[in-house]
Amino acid sequence: MEDYKVKVQNVTKEYDLFKTQSEKLRSFFSVSKKSVPHFWSLMGISLTIQPGETLGLIGVNGSGKSTLSNIISGIIPQTTGYVDVRGETSIVAISAGLRNNLTGRENIRLKSLMQGMTNEQIDEVMPDIISFADIGDFVDQPVKSYSSGMRSRLGFAIAVHIKPDILIIDEALSVGDDTFYQKCVDKITEFKEEGKTIIFVSHSLKQIQMLCDKVAWINYGELKMVGDTKEVTAKYREFTKWFKKLSKKEKHEFETKRKSIQKNFSIEKYQKKVAEEMQKNAPDEKNVPAKVHKLFYGSVISEKMSVWNQLLTWGVLLVVIFFCLVNISGYSVGHIISDPSALIHPSHVLHLPGVK
Repeated sequence: MEDYKVKVQNVTKEYDLFKTQSEKLRSFFSVSKKSVPHFWSLMGISLTIQPGETLGLIGVNGSGKSTLSNIISGIIPQTTGYVDVRGETSIVAISAGLRNNLTGRENIRLKSLMQGMTNEQIDEVMPDIISFADIGDFVDQPVKSYSSGMRSRLGFAIAVHIKPDILIIDEALSVGDDTFYQKCVDKITEFKEEGKTIIFVSHSLKQIQMLCDKVAWINYGELKMVGDTKEVTAKYREFTKWFKKLSKKEKHEFETKRKSIQKNFSIEKYQKKVAEEMQKNAPDEKNVPAKVHKLFYGSVISEKMSVWNQLLTWGVLLVVIFFCLVNISGYSVGHIISDPSALIHPSHVLHLPGVK
């Protein structure tokens, strides 16, 4: 059995660009496949994270770093691909997992219960979490009244005290003062010494170099490079240096081109490409296209209703409407079946079966 903590293979993520909620609802129930603008946040990401490894995720805004971390943590499903996470994950992000209408203390209990802790265990660790977060009396105030720094403090404090197997940190160290930042770094270092697996998303290359064993550079939905921290960060610096030298017009043209690629990405062409590469590497392998299709969709939970489910939903809806109309008509079901016109000529007298 292959030894790894996290493995993602050919992972993609598509977002439909609906303009209104009603448009989204119509698409959900629609049997026919109408053309809806879409955007591919991830376009075939494959990487493996070893036990005890700290992987840094870098890339410009909108490249898909947070999308990938959310897929690994189970917050959102992938559109295609294989994701295997061996252990419990806990994600720390400025806005992830905290309920606005609950107090800080209530959020601590809720998130801890969701991680499988008992109330007794939560009572035991509660003082440590509150002390680490250091948000004072705000712990008993609704989270919606918190600043971004306070939310980050609380989220980080909860995540590191429920002892996850895999800790995911998404820009959580970008807010807060130096004192709290150092507490976080010390805690991350402690986790590394304990052999925990960490995924660290950050724009700060200084933080990445200080904490990470390996780095993955995601560039506009594609895995540009993965490898040694020093080597990958050096290449990323070259890219950012080149980009900053571009004129405003050139920057706009470059970003427009990259986003166009993400909008026009074809999952069918990508799937065919993967199948061709697999066949080339294993010429005697049979049914490669079918195996690739299973690899792409075998572990995916669809976010859209299948045609059969849509037809079933419409069927159930029509049956419910029929019985509602029968009830309003005042006639029995048998009478309506024998004389459907009675539905549009309701009786003012209730007709019961066997009663004249």
